[in-house]
Amino acid sequence: MESGFKVTAENAVHKALQMGAGMAESYLSNGKELVIEVRNGEVETMKLAGDRGLGIRVFNEGRTGFAFTTDLGDTAVDEMVTQAMANARSAEPDPRRTLPQPSPSYPQMDLYDPSIKAATVEHKIEMARNMEKEARSFDQRVSVIESSTYQDGEAEVILVNSHGISLQYSGAYCGMYIALVAGSGEDSQTGFALDYTLLFKDLDPVRLGKEAAHRAVRMLGAKPGSTQQATVVLDPYIATGFLGVVAPALSAEAVQKGRSLFAGKVGQQVASELFNVVDDGTLANGIASAPFDGEGVPTSKTVLIQKGVLQCFLHNTYTAAKDGVQSTGNGVRGSFKGTPEVGTTNFFLQPGSVSQEQIISEVNSGLYITEVMGLHTANPISGDFSFGASGLWIENGKLSHPVRGLAVAGNIMDVIKNVDAVGSDLQFFGGKGAPTLRISRMSISG
Repeated sequence: MESGFKVTAENAVHKALQMGAGMAESYLSNGKELVIEVRNGEVETMKLAGDRGLGIRVFNEGRTGFAFTTDLGDTAVDEMVTQAMANARSAEPDPRRTLPQPSPSYPQMDLYDPSIKAATVEHKIEMARNMEKEARSFDQRVSVIESSTYQDGEAEVILVNSHGISLQYSGAYCGMYIALVAGSGEDSQTGFALDYTLLFKDLDPVRLGKEAAHRAVRMLGAKPGSTQQATVVLDPYIATGFLGVVAPALSAEAVQKGRSLFAGKVGQQVASELFNVVDDGTLANGIASAPFDGEGVPTSKTVLIQKGVLQCFLHNTYTAAKDGVQSTGNGVRGSFKGTPEVGTTNFFLQPGSVSQEQIISEVNSGLYITEVMGLHTANPISGDFSFGASGLWIENGKLSHPVRGLAVAGNIMDVIKNVDAVGSDLQFFGGKGAPTLRISRMSISG
């Protein structure tokens, strides 16, 4: 940890105040990332990239200016501050734009696993090779491995503001991803698996290789399905995708801009009683966990939907000032190159107590969806969606045969109201996660 970075960040804030800013905040991040891609047992690409820089926000009589620099030398930092001050002069005043005060305490977290850095590059290459090898040996019909990738990264973040906030933390993550194709005759199907974690020992290349191969092979011979209303079971990856459509609508920013299907519904039943949605920036081993957000507000656990009842929205300092509430610690920053927006941290659907097997065993006739196309085209304001889907048909409580080329249409609000089973198998895909979900009725067209 270079204490020099803290001094650089502090100096930028002092400089802004000297130049007449009412308030100022600097955000410095220093990160690096390693990506190793293996194909046919050979390293196809390996890249190590670093990214560091400083962003500053200045506030003057409600006018805000922002600028950033990747050069941390004194002259460049002075130029950045000058630029931010100039940007503030041409901004529209808004008295609710403000900076948070220091908090009496911040969550204590261990976000840096030294064994990620300690593991040799050779060992990481071997892990990607093993994942590929397991996938190939799972079934001879696994014909093409599109990518078998190992990735890790580390970053340190420093945040200083003129109210006396002076914070820093270091974090690291690692992950693996595999995408492949299985073929039989004219038919080919894709499969993938991924896992991102803060703990190196949790990565399991053997499990991921088998999972990707299994996903592809089980879809071989898929036939078109027929048009009907049926029970639908979403595997954790697809359920997480649905949750990703719901996420933006739970931000106070979307609500304030009239872009949320949950606007005006706090305290109302918006989903099934089994539906509990949480955003938790303090989650142990959460890939998006941090002691404070992009503005220096302590992160927290926010229960958004409890037993189907909408509790609240996610806030940063600005949206909280507009609504007269406290920030939930969701001022998320992509990097030093941007200002804090309202965003999710570890955002997930709380698991239930039934296994995936049991959920499927109770379905007489229905569809287990394992793949969708076009879920991102769902309308976040009306909640309407229509997407392509494939998966496995369920007959008499068992997965019977693969089906593809189906279209599933409906409204997100109806889907979350019709959830009648939630699995115990919560799985995270990056910063979002969900267990298996069963929806009592959905419209499927062949």
